[in-house]
Amino acid sequence: MSTIEEVKQKLDIVEVIGQYTKLTKAGRNFKALCPFHNEKTASFYVFPERQSWHCFGACSTGGDVFSFVMKKEGLDFGETLRLLADKVGVRLPSAIERGPDKDEKDRLFHANEAAAQYYHNLLLNSTAGEKAKSYFVSRGLNSKSITDFQLGFSPNAWETLKLYLLEKGYSETELLAAGLILKAEEGKTHDRFRNRLMFPIRDPRGRTTGFSGRVLDDSLPKYMNSPQTVIFDKSGTIYGIDMAGPIIRHQDMAVIVEGYMDVIVAHQYGFSNVVASMGTAITEKHINTLKKLTKNIVLALDADEAGEEAMLRCVEYENSLNTEVKVIILPTGKDPDEVIKENPNAWQGLVEKAMPVIDYTINMTVSRQDMNTASAKSQVANNLLDIIAKVSDDIRRDHYLTKLSKLTGISYNKLEGVLKGHLKPKPQKRGAELTAPSLLQATISNPREEYCLALLLQYPELKNQDEGLLSDYFRDSENREIYNTWLETDDLISLKEKLDPVFREKLDELLARQQPTNRTTERYHDYVLRLKRDFLQNQHVIREEIFNIVRESEGKGADIERLKQEGIELNNQLQAVSVELGQSKRRMVNGNRRNT
Repeated sequence: MSTIEEVKQKLDIVEVIGQYTKLTKAGRNFKALCPFHNEKTASFYVFPERQSWHCFGACSTGGDVFSFVMKKEGLDFGETLRLLADKVGVRLPSAIERGPDKDEKDRLFHANEAAAQYYHNLLLNSTAGEKAKSYFVSRGLNSKSITDFQLGFSPNAWETLKLYLLEKGYSETELLAAGLILKAEEGKTHDRFRNRLMFPIRDPRGRTTGFSGRVLDDSLPKYMNSPQTVIFDKSGTIYGIDMAGPIIRHQDMAVIVEGYMDVIVAHQYGFSNVVASMGTAITEKHINTLKKLTKNIVLALDADEAGEEAMLRCVEYENSLNTEVKVIILPTGKDPDEVIKENPNAWQGLVEKAMPVIDYTINMTVSRQDMNTASAKSQVANNLLDIIAKVSDDIRRDHYLTKLSKLTGISYNKLEGVLKGHLKPKPQKRGAELTAPSLLQATISNPREEYCLALLLQYPELKNQDEGLLSDYFRDSENREIYNTWLETDDLISLKEKLDPVFREKLDELLARQQPTNRTTERYHDYVLRLKRDFLQNQHVIREEIFNIVRESEGKGADIERLKQEGIELNNQLQAVSVELGQSKRRMVNGNRRNT
């Protein structure tokens, strides 16, 4: 039995999920208001016999106890395993518990934390830090905010931090790796941050990954950040996420601002769902972190060229969020912290009136042109159609076309015709990228899954064979995580480097599994079809159980009718897969006859 299976067997999914949402009995199962979206009628079900959960409402997703905790806590699989193993008293093997580079990373986290405490103490207790502290106070921060965010001051000296941390037992190599010191041309090392206000940067788990230092005068650069390290990645870092994460999840909304002071002041006044990107650029990494907590993202960026570009980039992220990114329209010349300090209610009003980013873009673009001229209409229409073409949802795209038609006076049909030239062919998606409803994962390994996965790993060329294999077809948590990581890597070396150590034993087993060496493409196609059939059959069972629960509880007619239609659709899909499987089997048999 693997460690993962041992942890699963000792967990009761009802007990775990019951800690997050109130469950009520529904026959042999349990139901609740979905903890992942707002709803008035319970559509979230827990199945004790399968140790599974499923939401047949807006989420249309499901899984096992691992997937629930991952989704709810915003953790990856390895972090979830460690959390749940500790909960049930399962001791993880040292290779899994630590990982090959975990000790090294931990040292860097601890060095950064020691530096943060050093800078913070200087701010509060040194004569040199008085000017820095006065600056924070002049910006409206109280002592609690200064402490909560562990703000600090780096002295105007070359080696004070370096010597302090060396005495603490850290080596120069570690301090260089953490970005706390740097090496001059002559080979000597010295502190990176000198005579600056210090803002510690933390990850969602509260670990100090780096710093941003601000000058106390008008010298440049105004801000200096930690360099790229193994624990600090500016493009994916969100300031304040460690404190804002639980509130974002609870309020189901994240507000992104530009400045550190904006975040701190917002939290000080009770708006604790506010975070900041490091710079105006909103990256896919930022979105991926936030969408574990909420799909509702609101931007409060400066209305300058850089801010508008950042907003436009978020148009593409709307497709992955499956909802609109919104924009707060700030008063001219005002930063969020200024608005909040002057009138907290005004800030709340701005958040509530936030406008969808594309609506904002259309309004701004049209307002800047003389729409009485044909050339201006043509230019505006073409520019905005480029943006509208990125919207994948047909209904929202129709909404924007209608709005653009009204503002420009160009007929809807004409705009729709021109839009076709802006649309790019949709790429064929596979695996984790597809948004098909998730399957309830089983608590035991599935041999068919493992044969398919082993085939893919041993014959990398199959990766280019688009057979429509979804990650949801892998009901086993380990198999699914390995497959998802395999999709994101180029070769086995990259796969091994990227995979969490918890999967090392399973990966080695799959790579060592003996496979026939002939007809690999046809066998892969057959495996995919069989996994798809298993997936559909399991979904059909789920729908039947939910249908019976809803019917017995005298649910709404619309719910019953919808479940009936879904059952019919699943039956049709199952019939189609059965026909395809029959054809595949005949091809395999005929091929084997020819070979003999």
